[in-house]
Amino acid sequence: MDLSMETIDMAQNAAKLVIDEVKKIVVGKDDCVEKAFAAIIAGGHILIEDVPGVGKTTLALAFSKVMGLDDNRVQFTPDVLPADILGFSMYKKEADMFEYMPGVVMCNLLLADEINRTSPKTQSALLEVMEEKRVTVDGVTREVPEPFIVMATQNPKGSAGTQLLPEAQLDRFMISMSMGYPDSEYEIEIAKNDRKVNDAEKIKPVIRCEQLTLLRKITENIFMHDNIYRYIVKLNRATRENSYIELGISPRGTIALAKLSKAKAFLQGRKYVIPEDVQAMYKDVGRHRIVLNTKARVSHVSEDALLDQIMTQIKAPVSYME
Repeated sequence: MDLSMETIDMAQNAAKLVIDEVKKIVVGKDDCVEKAFAAIIAGGHILIEDVPGVGKTTLALAFSKVMGLDDNRVQFTPDVLPADILGFSMYKKEADMFEYMPGVVMCNLLLADEINRTSPKTQSALLEVMEEKRVTVDGVTREVPEPFIVMATQNPKGSAGTQLLPEAQLDRFMISMSMGYPDSEYEIEIAKNDRKVNDAEKIKPVIRCEQLTLLRKITENIFMHDNIYRYIVKLNRATRENSYIELGISPRGTIALAKLSKAKAFLQGRKYVIPEDVQAMYKDVGRHRIVLNTKARVSHVSEDALLDQIMTQIKAPVSYME
């Protein structure tokens, strides 16, 4: 693909319009908005772990409308079945045949609310379609629409009615982040504006689905020097050799970090990746992929603290330009 400055400038202007529009209703969470959009243009799925009421659902719905995507939302509860996710066949008497009834995954953006409240069987059904981007019902395989993005929210570990997602499913999410509570200034602004204007009416579509596909193709072609690839591998291998970590970042995590670093560079207005791009996304890629051992839990060491420590130990490359 031609990566002329004119092409990149047009794409970056479109990306800025998306981010600015989402920020109109997701107040005071600029870093979360930018990281979520980086994951979207990198072709990944997003997991948001946080307490209720901090804007997780608002973030997902805002991106859906701003990018002109067909979206569905499912509230996960223990009684949600795999058929609700993937779809099912229903017999039509007048036609004397079975007709496929689409599940909620047949959309561009699926908001999976409180994913850790449903059964492991239903979680597995979603895991499969996230990875394969297709569903098979009664022996017939159907592709989900392109692009296909899952933005899932989950309650913090230990909340009532929750069960941990298996490591294999967590690994399917490119990025994991927490929105956190707003600061006092923005919480006052939120309180003042509450219910005055419907959130959906505050924003408008600024790009089409086809333009998002183009942004993804441009992001894939951002230059990354071999020294940056080696740096990413060293960072991730360090998690597999750390005395506090039982399970380190997988090779899928290495791929995710490389793609997100390119997306970060693109959003920063560059045609090439620098070490700071990798460092900015490292914890968001890694924290849900590592499993701490008993030694870490007894010592009250967190995932973020360990990843910060690794970044200080691994020297960033000096040469990373074309």
